[in-house]
Amino acid sequence: MPNTVTNSTVTEIPAAAPAEAEVHFRRKLAFETDCADVHAALAAGAADFVLLDVRGRKAYAHAHVPGAVSLPHRDIGEKRLADYPPATVFVVYCAGPHCNGADRAALRLAQLRRPVKLMIGGMTGWADEGLPFAEGT
Repeated sequence: MPNTVTNSTVTEIPAAAPAEAEVHFRRKLAFETDCADVHAALAAGAADFVLLDVRGRKAYAHAHVPGAVSLPHRDIGEKRLADYPPATVFVVYCAGPHCNGADRAALRLAQLRRPVKLMIGGMTGWADEGLPFAEGT
């Protein structure tokens, strides 16, 4: 019987060459981080970034990631960032994958020439990881 190979929809478009994949995924990780890595850095006292909750102030007061600073994406500007050195890395999050507030905040920070990463998953991802929340302002 002849060896007949049928490509699945997974492999009908071939995978990228390993060198191309390395460049792609390294680049992707330059733009984002995940909840577990943020939590680990915060828990170890090794946060070399500022975590920004870019949702509205009411949402922040209800629940937020411990250690996050409330700065709604609409309020991001030079004046609000003046206390942070220019090389400060900001990690932004919003409600979750259904919300584009973190993307808006990341865009604004980039326009202001500030280093930024998005915490993928936002509050939804944090909850999915079973991580604790803080309340209040």
